[in-house]
Amino acid sequence: MSARPVVLVTGAAQRLGRVIALELARRGNHIALHFHHSADAAAATLAELRALGVTAHAFQADLADEAATAALVPAVLEQFGQLDGVVHSASRFVYDDVATLSYAALSAHACVNTGSAVLLARALHAHAMSSGSRSARAALVLMLDQRLWNPNPDYLSYALSKSGLEMLTRVLAKALAPNVRVVGVAPGLASDSELIDDAMLQRMAALSLTGATVQPADIADAVAFALGNSSMTGSTLMIDAGYHLQPMARDFPFL
Repeated sequence: MSARPVVLVTGAAQRLGRVIALELARRGNHIALHFHHSADAAAATLAELRALGVTAHAFQADLADEAATAALVPAVLEQFGQLDGVVHSASRFVYDDVATLSYAALSAHACVNTGSAVLLARALHAHAMSSGSRSARAALVLMLDQRLWNPNPDYLSYALSKSGLEMLTRVLAKALAPNVRVVGVAPGLASDSELIDDAMLQRMAALSLTGATVQPADIADAVAFALGNSSMTGSTLMIDAGYHLQPMARDFPFL
């Protein structure tokens, strides 16, 4: 086993998950990079991680598939021999609202965004409890969303699934103590959003309390802090430039 921590980052091939994985690698963590469809992006990110001098391997899994999700942590353990943290950044994010919500959409979001977190947490806890494991103080970081404290009618299935994930932050912290800490990180609108162009980002910045949108690097820094702070569990870090204190009738792209 390595003296360096091993962290599994879900959805790490691109966007925010990639930024998180790279920041953790810069801080000396070996990285298990999970991806679903983005094989080319995963390969590119993997090369960037290895260039930073850490060990990195990619793992493909559909988090909507229960068996594939349950097999993810064992696959990481087979490759690395240890697992010290999981950052659950992968997320399903498909538009619906009160008028268009369906059971199928709700279920699809719940499986990927919420149910998979339970399976990952359960496997991480089992490893932490195993005889001779050096991960007796493992950490799980769940990526939430500022909208939970500033709700609007858009992306309803997504919001409901993230609400369940916020509840899990507290439930799992109690259920897995003392071997696994569980921390939520709730970002606001970040500068790398695919839904909003630069002009709208500038307009959205005026709605924040800091006068700027959130930088992905700031979110990654918070994740690293959550993984490393041994006194933090069952709580959530708001990395949202104060957006949750600014009521919004609609989601950012529709303002």
